[in-house]
Amino acid sequence: MRCQYCGGTVVLRSADGIYHENHSHTMLYVCSNYPRCDAYVRTHPGTNIPVGTLANRELRTLRNQAHHYFDQLYLSGLMSKQDAYLWLAGLLQVPLSKAHIGFLGEYYCNEVIAESKKLLERRRKQQPAGFRPCKGGEAS
Repeated sequence: MRCQYCGGTVVLRSADGIYHENHSHTMLYVCSNYPRCDAYVRTHPGTNIPVGTLANRELRTLRNQAHHYFDQLYLSGLMSKQDAYLWLAGLLQVPLSKAHIGFLGEYYCNEVIAESKKLLERRRKQQPAGFRPCKGGEAS
């Protein structure tokens, strides 16, 4: 596999030295030109299966932001986690099995952020003053 940023070889290695702490022994696919090229992707725990595609710092940051706003769709009680992933699949126009933020590039990360914010803002405007949902969607 080749790095889409610099053309370097991608290697499987421990996250030691990349993550400040690696207590869970995370493995990464990393560009062989690291740290000059900072592209990497972690694997699912205990496997060699990547959680998405290789990403540089900018894309990793954008994916984290997209996940933050997307996660609020179900953490706020707006919808179930399953419904949130169905919504994501519809937004991306992909099968449910491919609806993962780890596969997204810059354009779709920005779409997920914008559309998630719209839904969350619409929900906020519809709730009575003083209403605060708890985790799982129950009112407090």
